[in-house]
Amino acid sequence: MEKIGVLGGGAWGTALAAAANQAGRDTVLWAREPEVVSAVNETHENSHFLPGVALDSGLTATGDLADFADRDAILMVAPAQYTRVMAAELIKHIGPKVPLVICSKGIEVLTGKLLSDAIGEVAPGHPVCVLSGPTFASEVARGLPCAVTLAAEDEDLGSALMQALGLPTFRPYFSTDIIGAQIGGAVKNVLAIATGVAAGLGTGENARAAVITRGLAEIVRFGALYGARRETLMGLSGLGDLILTCSSTQSRNMSLGKAIGEGMSFEEIMAERTSVAEGAHTVDIVHKIAQDKGLDMPITSAVYRILKKGEDARDVMDDLLNRPFTDETQ
Repeated sequence: MEKIGVLGGGAWGTALAAAANQAGRDTVLWAREPEVVSAVNETHENSHFLPGVALDSGLTATGDLADFADRDAILMVAPAQYTRVMAAELIKHIGPKVPLVICSKGIEVLTGKLLSDAIGEVAPGHPVCVLSGPTFASEVARGLPCAVTLAAEDEDLGSALMQALGLPTFRPYFSTDIIGAQIGGAVKNVLAIATGVAAGLGTGENARAAVITRGLAEIVRFGALYGARRETLMGLSGLGDLILTCSSTQSRNMSLGKAIGEGMSFEEIMAERTSVAEGAHTVDIVHKIAQDKGLDMPITSAVYRILKKGEDARDVMDDLLNRPFTDETQ
């Protein structure tokens, strides 16, 4: 695990490439945008997606997937809805058993499948792992401390990846639950939008804590549907990620919700952004699955009504507050 490829030149991909490079790995970052490639190689900064963060001169970028031919592992950091198509293209250029590590957070909207299943269909024979947890890209890129879940079905592979990527300031914790490691990261993005809406409406810190806690209940219900382990959802890739994403406007999802709560439309907000708020896509499929399976996910439903039905945020929040009282374990 000496040579690492990072597929995706956004903020998170750049941060992971910086961390892998800092860990002493020979690291190549693939970006779709030529201006990102040239900026990383020439000015040692991703000024488009991660401005103001200096990158080590040893980190190189490329726009050609053929440059991944000698990589020992690939970190998959393309937006969730493009993971399948990028994996299909990637495997034309790499060895037959190179591990693919999912670092994006989401569920395929068109199929309702987890990203591990999507990759498994187009890249058979490649071990699929998951890296997820409470992280903001700018802090990771600057070398500030964090901890993440690294999930792999094969413990030896997981150990090798932890040794390759781990640092005192980038601490991976091992799990064999690749399902749970994905569920927490995907659903929490939807809940972060709800927390942002509450903040934008000025409902206070008590309401934020309530959304986080009741949102965790929705994650657990949804995870049970897929067989996720409860302890995984209570760990870094579940509860930890939920707390961070719902606590700061550094989160693209929370900041999206906050802007909506303050009166902007979803279309206006997205027109101003270059980065992806994954929860805005994931809410479609999470809401559909919850409806189809009879899962009670009122916060997810509220986000769906606001983003996809165009309902007034204040009216939707009032509906949440006026739900019947119930047992906390329900």
